[in-house]
Amino acid sequence: MVEETNVIEENQIDLSGDGGVLKKILQESTSDEQPSSGCKVSLHYTGTLLDGTKFDSSLDRNEPFEFELGKGVVVKGFDMGVSSMKKGEKAVFTFKSEYAYGASGSPPNIPPNATLIFEIELLDWKPEDLSPRSNGGILRHVIKKPITRKTPNDGASVTVNLIGSYEGRVFDERNLTFSIGEVPDDEVISGVQKALTHFGKNETSRLIIKPEYAFGEKGHEAFGIPPNATVEYTVTLTEFEREPESWKLNAEESLAQAKLVKDKATGFLKQEKYELAIKLYEKANSYLSNCISSKGGDEEPQKVKAAVFSNIALCHLKLKNYYEVKKACETVLEIDSNNVKAYFRRGTAVFETGDAAGALEDFSKVQQLEPENKAALNQITLCKQEIKRQTDKEKRLYANMFAKFADADTKKEEMNREEYNFDSCGEWNNDFVALNGGGLNEADARNQANQVLDDVNRNVVMI
Repeated sequence: MVEETNVIEENQIDLSGDGGVLKKILQESTSDEQPSSGCKVSLHYTGTLLDGTKFDSSLDRNEPFEFELGKGVVVKGFDMGVSSMKKGEKAVFTFKSEYAYGASGSPPNIPPNATLIFEIELLDWKPEDLSPRSNGGILRHVIKKPITRKTPNDGASVTVNLIGSYEGRVFDERNLTFSIGEVPDDEVISGVQKALTHFGKNETSRLIIKPEYAFGEKGHEAFGIPPNATVEYTVTLTEFEREPESWKLNAEESLAQAKLVKDKATGFLKQEKYELAIKLYEKANSYLSNCISSKGGDEEPQKVKAAVFSNIALCHLKLKNYYEVKKACETVLEIDSNNVKAYFRRGTAVFETGDAAGALEDFSKVQQLEPENKAALNQITLCKQEIKRQTDKEKRLYANMFAKFADADTKKEEMNREEYNFDSCGEWNNDFVALNGGGLNEADARNQANQVLDDVNRNVVMI
């Protein structure tokens, strides 16, 4: 067996830092982009032992080898080597056994503790899909790999360089600092913000972003982006500071963070950016979960929670999400049963759904708590007017209904009389003659005719 060495030859690159994965480029690429973890790569390879014995080759099968990079489906050195390549590049890699099949080898072709030589040509790859639903909405092509594996989280403060382009035209070029998930989509599109949670420091990647995560159906007039446009952004993450994880904070720290996020949300509420405000209020509530216990002694966190959900209700009211308004107000009232704003906002939502009586109960509760509340008095008046209008409408409806029933009964009676008209000349006489032919007197004949009429009416009812 050939003795293994750690000698690095000329033009070899030490990818592992310990001589375990060496790379020598045979054919340069004309591209700057590299595949990243999660990309599906396509390549040709030939694997040999140090003595030149070939143990496998995709070229012999005339079929490119495909696998998902960074998911552990190939040996560690293979993952590391391919992730260093660019499209069209060809290189020879040397993998020490600890980066290949180790002490066990892979019988019968690869012996224990074997160093492997791979010649690899990277043909192509499908970019990594970063969209939340994995629907191809945010695709990443890595241009420059990060220097760390650590990534920002939602809420992290990031400093980035953005270059946005559409059909080859640059429409947006900025250096800026912001908190992920805490800026409106019209300032930094959601596709960029979501992608950044997968970036490492100093990474540069090209993002292909579909309309759902870009400018949507409206487009962007100032940028010259039409509706339903797919755009590209080249993004470089230069600095970031992660937002504290809620589970790592004690009660005091969680309360402070909740207040901070709540204040940010209120700023967006004042700017009428209601969806973003709701998102941040909900984040503030997630921090509050560390401060509130069943043992009590959490009056201040409960007070903050009531304020958070009261403002969530207001945001949903502005967005006309009336069911969500009711839910948020009920959360507030569980904490503070005399919260005037919660009763008023729930009453407004209930009134808009057509339940004037239910709304009247809420506004009456507001008046009870604040007798001089003019807004509540006005709403009470409107509720009573609406209840009266609905009552009058129902009365007219029932009156018309009963009139129709009476008219129908009258017509039925007239039809019956026409069919069995005992008082009409000729008809009664003919019927009487027919009945009298059976030996009945006039009174008995009239009774029998009435019985026939009753039978007919019963049949009509049954039908």
